Amino acid sequence: MTSTFSETLRNATWSDHESAESGGYLAALMAGRLTEQEYGEMVAQHYFAYAALDGVSRELAGHPVAGRFVFPELYREAALERDLAAIYGPGWRDRIAPSESTRALVARIREVAGWPGGYVAHHYTRYLGDLSGGQFIRMELQKIYGYGRGGGVDFYVFDELGSLPRFKSEYRARLDALGEELDEAERQRMIAEVRLAYRLNTDVLTDLHRVIRKAA
Repeated sequence: MTSTFSETLRNATWSDHESAESGGYLAALMAGRLTEQEYGEMVAQHYFAYAALDGVSRELAGHPVAGRFVFPELYREAALERDLAAIYGPGWRDRIAPSESTRALVARIREVAGWPGGYVAHHYTRYLGDLSGGQFIRMELQKIYGYGRGGGVDFYVFDELGSLPRFKSEYRARLDALGEELDEAERQRMIAEVRLAYRLNTDVLTDLHRVIRKAA
């Protein structure tokens, strides 16, 4: 049976998921071994990445192709600001800075803003993960740090989307429709960009592990 385009994109990084998710930083976070401020290091890196991604999304909202994947309900910048304020207090902006790997990710997001397939590749890589495994992370963080609504884990809350399974199904249907419109060369180019996006995001987690080791 021929795979759909959304399945092909998912399978493009499937072999890398286990190693990334079992990596040092996430493993320590999920085990409750990190301080709230060390958790905040990840939130801060998310903030810089999503400020870029949300900004590009706003720019492309009217694009005939990229605009199909622009959902204001997904924007995470404001939620991350609430999370950072809950973690670091009102002076949070002075406490955070992008890591080298985050700067590389942000640069790539902005670099491909003029290529619809590239934008979708990064949008898909981040948001479908947030709507899937990210929901488990949210529940664990609520247990570990005692966060409620209003800051701490708002990044993972997507109330405006309604049913997350239904939204993800619709999103994948749009990916499949896009795949049917593209020629093989463009499909392969987009698959390669998904792989790159995944590697860049994994590099961010690797940098975070270095932060934790230095603090130990």
